[in-house]
Amino acid sequence: MPDEIKTEEPKKEDPKKKGPLGKLKEKVGDAEDNLVILSTFVRLGILVWSGGILTLNYVTVPGLPQQKIDPTFIASVFTGVLATFGVQTAKKSGDGTMKMNGNGNGSASAAGGITKADLERLIAAASQTAPSQTIRVEQGPIKIVTDSDQPPYKM
Repeated sequence: MPDEIKTEEPKKEDPKKKGPLGKLKEKVGDAEDNLVILSTFVRLGILVWSGGILTLNYVTVPGLPQQKIDPTFIASVFTGVLATFGVQTAKKSGDGTMKMNGNGNGSASAAGGITKADLERLIAAASQTAPSQTIRVEQGPIKIVTDSDQPPYKM
């Protein structure tokens, strides 16, 4: 009786039995690729959401009361997500041309930055909007120490 070696052939799944999820798992590679795809979809979702909120802030839809919101936060989320896709925002300068942000000249504006008068005006406006205290140090160095008479804090 000859030695017979039995080898089991791997079972091949019928391609007709695979659902859409099975086909998707087959096409997608390892876990790292899955995370890249998931993060792209999350970023796209946030981009669509923030773009929709910004659009609804400026467009009137018949039969829907327009909500007045401050679009600053949503605009920053929108531009931040755009930056993850490599899209840079442009800034309109005083001469009517568009310049890319971060042009490398190191100044805050075309005039050379913020002036002392601008800073004082900003501080005055901020003091009227919220109760706060601004401390401006005109000379340095400064050293902050604790009161030696007080015992140290213990938990």
